[in-house]
Amino acid sequence: MTTSETPAAPSVVKPDSQWREELSRAEYQVLRQAGTEKPFTGEYWDSMQEGVYECRACGAELFSSREKFSSHCGWPSFFAPLADGTVRYLHDHSMGMKRVEVRCTACDSHLGHLFEGEGYDTPTDERFCINSVSLKLREGPRELSPEASTTD
Repeated sequence: MTTSETPAAPSVVKPDSQWREELSRAEYQVLRQAGTEKPFTGEYWDSMQEGVYECRACGAELFSSREKFSSHCGWPSFFAPLADGTVRYLHDHSMGMKRVEVRCTACDSHLGHLFEGEGYDTPTDERFCINSVSLKLREGPRELSPEASTTD
């Protein structure tokens, strides 16, 4: 994981008024204002359904159920994004903490935070702590995705 304070321009750009129209109040507060939903309240915090998690704002594929694990933190947890370049990382020193913010590369929406070195038994020892309201699960095997390659 590397952090970047100078991101590439997002490919999905909309005026704030359009984001407000398209997103619910809770979605807008998290995705566009970097808010956080309450733990143990989101749709996907304990879901283990198979599928691909997309950005709720723009539909970009971000995470797979194959990388989802139960961290018991109250938010969906993943040990890696679906592919390199699907999310970007920013230093976050808000709330008196040193954290790494995770954003959708395609539309620059806030997704959650990345925590490293917590001792989880995962291949990366990373925990992407993502707000459920930032995600939309497209159920089913990733191989059914029109964007997925036939060599997956």
